[in-house]
Amino acid sequence: METPEPYLEPPETDDDWLQQQQQQPRPARPLSGVWGWGGRLTWVSGLILTISAFTGWYAGRGQGVTTAVIGWHTGALGKLVFFIGLAVLAIVALREFGIELPATVPESLVVIALGSLSTIFVLIRLISIPDAFFGWRGRGIGIFISLIASLLVIAAGLLRASEEL
Repeated sequence: METPEPYLEPPETDDDWLQQQQQQPRPARPLSGVWGWGGRLTWVSGLILTISAFTGWYAGRGQGVTTAVIGWHTGALGKLVFFIGLAVLAIVALREFGIELPATVPESLVVIALGSLSTIFVLIRLISIPDAFFGWRGRGIGIFISLIASLLVIAAGLLRASEEL
């Protein structure tokens, strides 16, 4: 008795491959991580906040020369704004290296708290000019950059919180 030959399927054509690709749903792209909107905005705003401590917060005219006082030289609050920016960058860097905060302390909450603290410090310096810089009545562009960067850190934390949900 003769055994039947196995059934051989005809070779696939390009049309069959295209139909198979269209039928398979594409996997959803995760939005978390550094390259999601929240992560990207977090490190960009943290970097801007860190650099803004070295921009002119106060400006004034001397004898024929316009001078500026950078945020670092405005006292402890200017230095704290710099270190808050570094802390935001450290949170992003640690997460990229696989080190995460404990589950009881959400990363987005820490970013929001750091942004709020930075905003308060910048607003104090925006409203109250230190006595040592009495001659500098004008505020420089750097203090407004710091304020916008602080608000962006808060927005990044809120965006990250929405991504975590």
